[in-house]
Amino acid sequence: MSKSLKALAGFAVVAVMTLPLAQAGAEHKRGHKAKDTVKEAKAPAQAAVPIAPPASVKLGLGRPALPEEIAAWDIDVRPDGQGLPPGRGTAKEGDALFQEKCSTCHGEFGEGVGRYPVLSGGHGTLKADRPDKTIGSYWPDATTVYDYVRHAMPFGNARSLSNDEIYALTAYILNMNDVIKDQDFELNQNNLAKVKMPNADGFYEDDRDTAEKAFWNKNPCMKDCGPAPKVIGRAIAVDVTPDEKAGPKVD
Repeated sequence: MSKSLKALAGFAVVAVMTLPLAQAGAEHKRGHKAKDTVKEAKAPAQAAVPIAPPASVKLGLGRPALPEEIAAWDIDVRPDGQGLPPGRGTAKEGDALFQEKCSTCHGEFGEGVGRYPVLSGGHGTLKADRPDKTIGSYWPDATTVYDYVRHAMPFGNARSLSNDEIYALTAYILNMNDVIKDQDFELNQNNLAKVKMPNADGFYEDDRDTAEKAFWNKNPCMKDCGPAPKVIGRAIAVDVTPDEKAGPKVD
């Protein structure tokens, strides 16, 4: 046997003798670990300590909005005219704009196409079972027309109109509803809020904070209550959305 083979044979013997010892050591360690685990399981449970929420950290994202950016979004118009931008327009000018940009959905005279909203007519129908709530019959403030068109119209291309174009379209819509009689009347930021809508007096201030103040407290009155309501029919059988105006009267 050569020297190299003798050395290899000796290493194999040492390895064979060492392996059981290593396995025994590992088993010994696992045994201690298992015993420790049993000890931990038998240890009495300690009361949970509430964890304080992590302190807020600045992520370094974004930046303060520029005044120009805030002004671009802050375009609401209030009933009293606050927020109206400078500009002017007449119903005659708005007629051409309406036919080009609005009539596809609302019809040439605001009569509505398909299921798109009707903008004119409906006067005197608010007390009917199925009233026609148009701009002329229902809306209390003329400035809301300008605000809505400015935010959302034309459908699919909002914010594409100039201030003058919106004044002209507002004038045309009010003219369709006989609110403005003269097609050459110039509507602008100084007189739009002064236009009186037909249903301006049909609304009242929300006074629930005072009228219902006695009810909204910790101990509301629960005496002399009315009888418990009963279910007398299901919507699918009652047909709550009749197709014709001769539908059932709704209180």
